[in-house]
Amino acid sequence: MGSSAGEVIGVSDGEGDSAEWVFPAAPDAVRTARSLVRRTLGEWRLDSVGDIAALLVSELVTNALRHATGPIGVRLVRSPDGVAGAAGAAGASGVDGASGVDGVLLVEVSDPLPDPPRERVARPDDEDGRGLQLVASAARRWGTRPGEAGKAVWFELALPR
Repeated sequence: MGSSAGEVIGVSDGEGDSAEWVFPAAPDAVRTARSLVRRTLGEWRLDSVGDIAALLVSELVTNALRHATGPIGVRLVRSPDGVAGAAGAAGASGVDGASGVDGVLLVEVSDPLPDPPRERVARPDDEDGRGLQLVASAARRWGTRPGEAGKAVWFELALPR
């Protein structure tokens, strides 16, 4: 498969509880990632978190496009027991928003830039700078962790009972 805009340059699907894609660093990556996240969550019968997951993925993929070069990864992992993998990963840092839920959707967006994102306060007339605030307010937990090459920004969404 080629690496032109709007294409996926890598796909992995493991055991039905995870999905992973790698996108070229092109503007169409945002739309493609959002579409694949919605489609996958629909297939998993998790439509109730599809809109918010797609919105937060859009924000993080856009951040990756603005600040890093190279491929952008998106990974979804559903965990029916309420424990997802990123929070326990070595080197992970994050913010806890809730606990004791039935299930969790872990979403990671990775890029080759090792520097963690910086949350900032946007002024009312700023056109950007609100993505991490949106992630922080909508996610159960979120954080960053170093990757093999670069970093991953992750968030968790509570799954409905």
